[in-house]
Amino acid sequence: MTKKFTSFAEFYPFYLSEHSNRTCRQLHFVGSSLVLSTIVLALSTGNAWWLLAAPLCGYGFAWVGHFVFEKNKPASFKQPLYSLMGDWVMYWQLLTGKIAFQPA
Repeated sequence: MTKKFTSFAEFYPFYLSEHSNRTCRQLHFVGSSLVLSTIVLALSTGNAWWLLAAPLCGYGFAWVGHFVFEKNKPASFKQPLYSLMGDWVMYWQLLTGKIAFQPA
């Protein structure tokens, strides 16, 4: 990625193109679901140690998806804020069926 994006709206189509592998999308979804679960566990148990698991789950699953299946470098290395936003937009769109787990 050499282009510097100036808005999230401009970045998001690129973000989706970097997630064209079905397994990569599935791993992102699982990792994001686990992030939400660890946050709920931290809040419900009062044990903040669960929060340490959140980035491990999120980035761990995503990076396996990129390096092993997608064979590209995660956008979070160059555009961390837009990439984090993209993770959650893609998560919501996968959850609601707006985009498919199996890219066209």
